[in-house]
Amino acid sequence: MSAVRHRLLAAAATVPLLIGALGACGYGSEAKKETSAGVAPKGAKIDGLDQVKVGFFGNTTHATPLIGLQKGLFQKELGGTAIKPATFNAGPAEIEALNSGAIDIGWIGPSPAINGFTKSQGKSLKIISGSASGGVSLVVDPKKIKGLNDLKGKTIATPQLGNTQDVALLNFLAGKGYKVDATTGKGDVTVQRTDNKVTPTAFEQGSIDGAWVPEPTASKLIAAGGKTILDEKKLWKDGKFVITNVIVSQKFLKEHPKAVEAVLRASVKTNAWIRSHPADAKKALNDKLAEVAGKPLPNDVLDPAFKNVDVTDDPLAATLQQEADHAVKAGLLQKPDLKGIYDLTLLNKVLKSEGKQPVDDAGLGSK
Repeated sequence: MSAVRHRLLAAAATVPLLIGALGACGYGSEAKKETSAGVAPKGAKIDGLDQVKVGFFGNTTHATPLIGLQKGLFQKELGGTAIKPATFNAGPAEIEALNSGAIDIGWIGPSPAINGFTKSQGKSLKIISGSASGGVSLVVDPKKIKGLNDLKGKTIATPQLGNTQDVALLNFLAGKGYKVDATTGKGDVTVQRTDNKVTPTAFEQGSIDGAWVPEPTASKLIAAGGKTILDEKKLWKDGKFVITNVIVSQKFLKEHPKAVEAVLRASVKTNAWIRSHPADAKKALNDKLAEVAGKPLPNDVLDPAFKNVDVTDDPLAATLQQEADHAVKAGLLQKPDLKGIYDLTLLNKVLKSEGKQPVDDAGLGSK
């Protein structure tokens, strides 16, 4: 092993395996309790539960829980069992909440899901469904960067060291022949880790030349004069890659499978409603964002951000493995054993009942 490789792996070992939250979800670290859509629990309790506690983030890549809650679709499927939502600002906080029992089910990105699974030696969580694909772009100041071959010497922001977008940018730069120290971000291109809340201001002030970021941050940069020079969809087969999964505590899955199935049924029905009612779904999303984030998105940000994210029931498991491989290649992750990270049994049961095709776990299903 080379000295550089050894140093990178040693550095990675001193922090969580994927070093932080998924950038698509990375807006801080605190959870905020939310109300449901005003739809009261009604009917029999599922599995005898008073409530099911769910977690998610207040952005467009988490459209499924935001819209489903706004329209009361989750509460409808849970009957007399109340749904108790909480918003999170970072992946590690949501994983901690799942591990402690503060939430039972969560929407989260691939990096913290992998991190939580591997740190617990495969005992903490299962990925039980997909939720969203895409919604990530490289947006630059067109006065400073003309195209993908004009990145040398420039400063490009990502949400956090080792997060999903950070790994994607490092992998892309390596493929273009640029040399960057993954830990420090220094090299032919400077990779500057910047919180998504701060990125638009840094862009407007000129301290960064561009950013590899998820929605709605990408659309915020475009509204501020930025230009998209790469949609990450173009780097993936069929333009699909996982950006948001649904995870569950293994303990909760074992003890309350009917409740998990009800949440998955609501998720599948919400995704179908979003696809068939895009205008109404966009409004519902922004109404919920106004509640959880304090203010709605302006139309010039909301419209492209909503359009750029694809809701999906398929967890796109093969792309999860590829994202992990990219992190290993960058020196930010020791090769993980992801066998058993998926349990799609209940999802495929729901899909069958809805007349839809089953989805695949890419060989990473339960041991």
